[in-house]
Amino acid sequence: MQDPLRISCVRNMEFYPSEAKVPEELRTDEFVLRPLRVIHAEMDYAALMDSKESLRMMSQSSWPSDDFTLEENRADLQEHEKEHIEREAFTYTVLDSTGDTCLGCIYIEHLKEGPMKGDHAAMLRFWVRQPRLADDLDRRVLDALMEWFRKDWAFSRVVFTIADVDERQRQLAKDLDLRLVRSYGGKWSEYLILDQSDSSTPG
Repeated sequence: MQDPLRISCVRNMEFYPSEAKVPEELRTDEFVLRPLRVIHAEMDYAALMDSKESLRMMSQSSWPSDDFTLEENRADLQEHEKEHIEREAFTYTVLDSTGDTCLGCIYIEHLKEGPMKGDHAAMLRFWVRQPRLADDLDRRVLDALMEWFRKDWAFSRVVFTIADVDERQRQLAKDLDLRLVRSYGGKWSEYLILDQSDSSTPG
């Protein structure tokens, strides 16, 4: 089954400014974000299979299935890597500070529907390894991402897209006072992280 967290890009609008730099890394004392590559397949697979319930809720699907294989994951990562290189979508792995363990994944894709759609508009989805929810790693990752989008990216808008059944991520959005900009019939909701369409953006 194809990874449902990978959404086809919109080709009639520009996803990311052609002259803008794509950040290569985000590093904190606790974790580092790097572009997801095929070389991360085994680490990513271990994290996926450790987080199946969270991922199924996030994607509103049965992915990853109990019999999802490493080779299937490797094929998914090949597509993510290709899209990242071609600037169609950006996917980052969340690694521990040593770079030896995958802690989650970040998906940055073209926002193709709703009031915030347009050129240089992005939707954000992310997950962290399910056992790490107990120590609020997801909160620290989202805090770091919000600052990263403000400082290092050239998007005009970024929205955080959440499955409505994911009460934890909905609470994160509320705790951070993110504004709800669209609800998709009780299935998905979008919360505004960044809107700098009327100001200059970092290059």
